[in-house]
Amino acid sequence: MVAGPTAAGKSALALALARRWGGAVINADAMQCYRELRVLTARPTQADESAAPHLLYGVRAAAEPANAAWWRRAALAAMDRAKLPILCGGTGMYLSALLRGIAEIPEPGEAARAEARGLLAALGPGGLHERLMAVDAQTASRLKPGDSQRLARAWEVWRGTGHGLAYWQARPAEPLRGWRVKLVLLDPDRAALRAAIEARFAAMLAAGAVEEVRGLLALNLDPALPLMRAHGVPELSAHLRGEISLQEAGRRAVLATHQYTKRQGTWFRHQKLVKDAAMHIIQPKIGGSTQDLERFIAGVDNFINDPG
Repeated sequence: MVAGPTAAGKSALALALARRWGGAVINADAMQCYRELRVLTARPTQADESAAPHLLYGVRAAAEPANAAWWRRAALAAMDRAKLPILCGGTGMYLSALLRGIAEIPEPGEAARAEARGLLAALGPGGLHERLMAVDAQTASRLKPGDSQRLARAWEVWRGTGHGLAYWQARPAEPLRGWRVKLVLLDPDRAALRAAIEARFAAMLAAGAVEEVRGLLALNLDPALPLMRAHGVPELSAHLRGEISLQEAGRRAVLATHQYTKRQGTWFRHQKLVKDAAMHIIQPKIGGSTQDLERFIAGVDNFINDPG
């Protein structure tokens, strides 16, 4: 596994490792699962995908929300197909679900999903929270009244399965078995990471991020869908509506992304995904030379080949 915060250089390292070992890169980033925003979600380029197998990138439509249970099933299938699976991403919940297991929740169905979206639009998140509290207090008490996405998900599960999320989440989960897992965790300098986020967003704008968001908005999707809240989408949407300048949209997007990387860093520091002997922490020189990357790869080689 290659994990760490956004813009730390995970994709480049994973690709280099895949080319070196003949492996396949498997996406573990929640937003890169969707096909509509290749540029704004920093999905690997077509050239990267040609250089080594890349799996689970751009495989879902924005209208089909992904979740950790779906991703775990898809990742396990991809791992079985790969000569050497290299999972790459910063969505800690997905990696945790893979290693520790996750409760399997039956598919609620489109009718329940449509009802949840309709109630959210009519009542707002606060109203939906009150409605959920009346029928599934155990789940509702765990959710914030303003968390529209999780509230809608909780309602559709209750309506579609006859049981609330809390009921399903209490069921035993099956951890990953039969795999030798090693984690390469990127932990870059905060100032360097902020500069990398700024540079990457500027490059995204130059590569057509505004037009990507324009195309996404033209689909008239539910604003509660995950991709509609991907970093840069709310800000560029506001720009396209004439509410803020492109410069201000960029400033807000960079700030939101940087704040998210802080939460990612905290999560990875406090979660014990693997034993210490199975984790290799790298403090990458973001934007460094080819020699820097080769040095990191050599260190990972030694780590992977260590039987510990």
